[in-house]
Amino acid sequence: MRIEVLFTDRVGIAHEILAVLAVRRLNVVGVEVDPPHIHIDAPGLDPAALPALDSALRTVAGVQRVSAIDMMPGTRRRLHLDALLAALPDPVLAVDRGGRVVVANAAAARVAGTSESALTGADLGALFGDPGLTIEVLSADPSGGGFRSASREATLNGQPFLLDVTPIIDSAGAGGPEGAVITLFAPARLGERLDALQNFDEGGFDKILGDSPPMRGLKARAARVAAVEAPLLILGETGTGKELIAHACHRASPRAGKPFLALNCAAVPENLAESELFGYAPGSFTGAQRGGKPGLLELAHGGTVFLDEIGEMSAYLQAKLLRFLNDGSFRRVGGEREQKVDVRVISATHRPMEAMVADQRFREDLFYRLNVLTVQVPPLRERGDDILLLARHFIARACAQTRRPPCRLTGAAAATLLANRWPGNVRQLENVIFRAVTMSDSAVIDAADLDLAGARITAALDPSPLSLDPEGEGWEEAVEGFERTLLRTLYPRFPSSRKLAARLRTSHTMIANKLRKYGIPDR
Repeated sequence: MRIEVLFTDRVGIAHEILAVLAVRRLNVVGVEVDPPHIHIDAPGLDPAALPALDSALRTVAGVQRVSAIDMMPGTRRRLHLDALLAALPDPVLAVDRGGRVVVANAAAARVAGTSESALTGADLGALFGDPGLTIEVLSADPSGGGFRSASREATLNGQPFLLDVTPIIDSAGAGGPEGAVITLFAPARLGERLDALQNFDEGGFDKILGDSPPMRGLKARAARVAAVEAPLLILGETGTGKELIAHACHRASPRAGKPFLALNCAAVPENLAESELFGYAPGSFTGAQRGGKPGLLELAHGGTVFLDEIGEMSAYLQAKLLRFLNDGSFRRVGGEREQKVDVRVISATHRPMEAMVADQRFREDLFYRLNVLTVQVPPLRERGDDILLLARHFIARACAQTRRPPCRLTGAAAATLLANRWPGNVRQLENVIFRAVTMSDSAVIDAADLDLAGARITAALDPSPLSLDPEGEGWEEAVEGFERTLLRTLYPRFPSSRKLAARLRTSHTMIANKLRKYGIPDR
């Protein structure tokens, strides 16, 4: 039976309490003193004898209460610690001052291919196959205390890990660290953390604004290809939201719980892009991180890698990426060991890929490997129904960012937005709205505010040249021919009389009559 004694602390009280148990010939196998409590494990104590023991103990000056407990506090802490270590998905080792393992969790034993008890007493350097690791960790602190090594990569049983060292400090002592806790992070686990930091607010197709027919078609097609385990190529003009589609496809795929990591092939030089994508081995180049560094392919194991602007990738990287797509294996920069990971590749570009292949600016075999599944993101000018929806969303966000009261669009501003061709697509619309909200103090955004913000709103139109017959066609026929050509050109982008009237800045009634007169749209 185990008991807890509450007492008022004084010199010798613990000895007097234990003397009472000794007089009663109770064998004590465990004592934990944590004033104002003393916990005693006496297996021979009968619960029926507890009241008599309570009376005897209360004769000791300072004893206030005696009660039964189910477990010693130290045992409970060890059970909780064991459960905590067992629940940790990352391998964890506790080492003493000499760099020898004192405690290892189940994850560390699994990676090492042995039992937790077998790891106890192992030398850190011997365990990792790096004799200098123990010396490096023990002597890392310039003050001589040790156990303050910078994070570095190490290999355990053939698997690479980022090794993180945390010293164990005794707050009551002044002799330096008593040891350290070594935590090992697998590349895939690091990738999950990166994904959580970078994409915490990214959602699925429900987060993509737009209910126009082109967008409904895009979402339906993208949702179908998202579930297929094959490379996906996303095509579309700049600023159309290709990365949002890639995010949504990942979230709708069986890999949704794994990392989504992106690399912009146009934003980094070739040598840096190679190391970012494939990682590098120890000592690959001057200034490289000690122990090497995993690339996005390793970090995203089980998930998705998004290669934006794939059309800008160099010929050398194209060849290396093709090798990976063929069998899922690659080598780090400067490495000799083949690695294999399970990653889905989603790529995107605004370039005309087929023309680049024809001009030998992009590898034909790689194009066919990337182009297994394809979706085409429509430009904003083909999504007339979505322009005002997006504009209001961007206004609300810009007002929140600039901490100003909410504002709204005037009718003239809405018509101006609908009339623009938006060569920069959704990104241009977002920037135009943000500038207008930032520079205007009014509760409404007018057309003049869009011009003031540098929107460069134009009424650009490229109708087909008129072909007049000088002998047989008069003024009325020429005007009707122009009207018919104009309306047929614009109607697919503004498929209603009201939208077309706003585009041409005229009355809805006149446009409706003209459409009826010329039979637009074709029945």
